[in-house]
Amino acid sequence: MKQAPPYVPGHQLLAGKSVLITAAAGAGIGYSAARRSAEEGCRALMISDVHARRLEEAVERLKAETGLQAIYGQVCNVTIEDEVQALVAAAEEALGGVDVLINNAGLGGQKRVMDMSDEEWLRVLDVTLTGTFRMTRAMLPHMQRRGAGAIVNNASVLGWRAQKEQAHYAAAKAGVMAFTRCSALEAAEFGVRINAVSPSIALHDFLKKASSEELLASLAGREAFGRAAEVWEVANVMMFLASDYASYMVGEVLSVSSQQA
Repeated sequence: MKQAPPYVPGHQLLAGKSVLITAAAGAGIGYSAARRSAEEGCRALMISDVHARRLEEAVERLKAETGLQAIYGQVCNVTIEDEVQALVAAAEEALGGVDVLINNAGLGGQKRVMDMSDEEWLRVLDVTLTGTFRMTRAMLPHMQRRGAGAIVNNASVLGWRAQKEQAHYAAAKAGVMAFTRCSALEAAEFGVRINAVSPSIALHDFLKKASSEELLASLAGREAFGRAAEVWEVANVMMFLASDYASYMVGEVLSVSSQQA
């Protein structure tokens, strides 16, 4: 099955909920999650990104594609605490409280360990792992005060599986998995659910720029379906975890992959 299945229509999984998504401009999983949130009936949506123009364009495109007009954008670099706090504060005000947070921001790359600088290592961990921590830390007091909320983190099968030239990214994503499990136990005491998705390979423009065609073709060829996932196939699982259908799921990491981790 090398051809992607038909696009799945919305089923009102997020009816009445508000959603905040990081790194959601462009054409990747974050943007697809934003579109799916609107299609699943969310009442209001805020997306963030580090690129102001791309963010503005994404907001307008989402409004046009989904018909939802309560969509807002806020520039945020998840490595800067002041910007994280400002994003959460803006979302709380604009959305009338955040019901769902999707931590999508992440940074990858290819580099062998012996050639990797401290700066390259730390940059990937700061965006991918510590950024997820900062956003969760800023969001939890609001959700815990209301006694409800869902946080969905974006991990990777590389958190389980080895791959050359991915030590920094794999370490960061393994950290996201462990952080998801531990923080989920703390949040559950207050009625807040934290879970994660773990994609294998989902093709989008940014990934194509960051990785060679040979590598992407090789990775896609290992999948049981003989193809990479569509970004919306990953976003669909995010929608499930964000919805009330996942009400008893705490600290889980769901593999969105057609091969064993």
